[in-house]
Amino acid sequence: MATARAERLVNLVLCLLSTRQYLTAERIRAIVPGYADAPTDEAFFRMFERDKSELRDLGVPLETGRTNPFDVAEGYRIARRDYELGDIDLEPDEAAAVALAARLWDSPELTGAVHGALIKLRAAGVDVDQDTSVAVEPRVRTSEPAFPPLLAAVQAGQAVVFDYRRPAPVEVRTRTVEPWGVVAYRGRWYLVGHDRDRDAPRCFRLSRVVGGVRTVGKRGEVRSPEGIDLMSFVARTEFAATPPAPARVWVARDRAQGLRRRAVVVGERVVGGEPGDLLEIELRFPDSAAKWLAGFGPDVVVLEPDVLAKAVGERLLGALRPASGTEGSEVGA
Repeated sequence: MATARAERLVNLVLCLLSTRQYLTAERIRAIVPGYADAPTDEAFFRMFERDKSELRDLGVPLETGRTNPFDVAEGYRIARRDYELGDIDLEPDEAAAVALAARLWDSPELTGAVHGALIKLRAAGVDVDQDTSVAVEPRVRTSEPAFPPLLAAVQAGQAVVFDYRRPAPVEVRTRTVEPWGVVAYRGRWYLVGHDRDRDAPRCFRLSRVVGGVRTVGKRGEVRSPEGIDLMSFVARTEFAATPPAPARVWVARDRAQGLRRRAVVVGERVVGGEPGDLLEIELRFPDSAAKWLAGFGPDVVVLEPDVLAKAVGERLLGALRPASGTEGSEVGA
């Protein structure tokens, strides 16, 4: 939604909430910022009809009626009793989940929506704990340049065209996609939609989008299928496209039971003077596997492949770096 239109809708809602009388369209045109820019009466009424439809689609209870029986034209207002947020009673664990979800989104496109939702919850008397001392700190970062335009296209219901890099064989092809949604899976962002070139549903990793993203066609032409689970679709697609790769790790004796349940013991070895077992495990997602293995700390040492061993080592060093680099550091404005 364009910024000017969004501001106009907010002004319209505030105007209709602040009055008990029914305001006619002409009266609204005179007092709500944004409508005075309409060059003609016909342009204003088209704009006003679109805005009314948009508010109703958003669930805003727009009432029509006449304040005085002698009024010629109908007016509009929003009854506070129908618009105000009802009582919300969250359990402590539910309130904590809301706080974690608010910190999950690390994107300018989503921060505003999260902030607004928290304000509404607090206004309703819900204690949403955003204490920074909470141990769990999930993050889904949206650093890919393709994220903002693709998210906007999903919201607008508009098809997109972009260049996409395939890993094997390495090549770049232009794709035309009807976007259904953008989801995060295993630390990566994916676009899910109907690929017009293949005439089939597909998912695309945003990090492989090359260059800019442009929209084609009219707004509102694209709608996601009823009942589709985008996350499950990405999970199935990635699982099928990624063959398992073997890895060999050393695990300290009687440690890392979660890893042992997914692996096979193939021998014994002493590492650093500590006895342990050699395990073999099949891995499909090396990046997420590196994070998982690094979480076991010194209890697990990756022996093969070298790429995975290096990735785990880098994550362990990264975890130590902030603690060792605090002294003598400066915080710039």
